[in-house]
Order: sequence, then C-alpha cells, then structure tokens
Amino acid sequence: MLQTAPAQRTEFMLKSTPCANSIDALGVNKLTLRQVFESEEAGLLRYAFSLTGRRAVAEEIVQDVFLQLHANWGNVQSPKSWLARCVRNQAFTYLRHNRREVLKTDDSEMPYAFTDDKPPEEMLLHMEATGVLRQILLEMDDSDRELIQLKYFQDLKYSDISQRTGLSVGNVGYRLHHILKALAARLQRLGIDGQS
Repeated sequence: MLQTAPAQRTEFMLKSTPCANSIDALGVNKLTLRQVFESEEAGLLRYAFSLTGRRAVAEEIVQDVFLQLHANWGNVQSPKSWLARCVRNQAFTYLRHNRREVLKTDDSEMPYAFTDDKPPEEMLLHMEATGVLRQILLEMDDSDRELIQLKYFQDLKYSDISQRTGLSVGNVGYRLHHILKALAARLQRLGIDGQS
C-alpha cells in the first residue's frame, strides 16, 4: 500500500514545514502544513475509514497523502480539497487491488465482499455513495442516528423503538420520516440518487 519508501518518508519529515499558498490581505503566507494536518487529519481518517472499512488502512492512506502534500506543497492551491481527492483516490485504489478480500469493519460483524458482478465504474460509484452516507450518519445528531440504527440496522418495529427511546410510536414515525427526507435531500445535493 505504501507508495513512498521509508527513506523518502524520513527525508520529507526532516524538511521544515512550509507555508501554504493561502495569502492574507498583506500578501503574507499564513497557513502551515502543520495547521492543515491538525485541522484536517481527523476528518480525513473518518472519510478513509468510511471508504475502506479498516482503521489501519485508513491511517496508512492519510499518512501517505500528507507525505505527498508535503512533497508537493508549493504546487497545491487548495490543500483541503487536494487532500480529500487524494484520500478518495488512494482508498479506491486499495479497494480495487483488494476487492476479492472480505472486509470486516472495526465496529460491525457484517462482511463486505467485492465481486465482479458490476462494472468497476458502477462499483466505485456505489462505494463512494456508501462512504458519503456513512460520513453523513457520523455527523448526525446522536438521537437521530440512534433512531436510524434502531430501525434500519437492528430492524426494530416502531413500538420497540418507542420502548427503547421513550418516544411515542407516532413521534418515532414522524421523526424517522423527517430524518430520511433531510438525508435524501442532502444526498441529492451531493449528486447521489437512489441508483448509486
């Protein structure tokens, strides 16, 4: 998975941290690689994990991408979008090379098997949509995420959800309806439809 040799990594790490191409009103570069790392690392790890389903692979991908950013710092105009694109590309490359492998996520026992039933483009679109959906679920309010998990991951009836949460049966249905409506609108804004 690692694309950069360990000796090259050490060389990158010994270089001083450069400033980004972000220029303030006085024409002075302000943003450093360290600041970008501190602000973006956690989100990129979640994104890589949502795509690969493996924490160690996600950490390795993010580490490689930051090393690539360090090496190309002077050429990168928008570090945040550059990082996200590189993480996505490396995750898809990993999945493509390991698609016959059965993956288990760290927090779930459900295996994900990659087969040759679908064309690669369709499979990548589906994986990207799944990753985006996982990210949105992580960003949801805890009570809304709990309702989604109880209904769609544990397959509980409204009455069972009502007993667990203390909400009325009608309120459970009402809230789930509005949560799903908002989720669908957000996915549609991101260009993901029911076909993905």
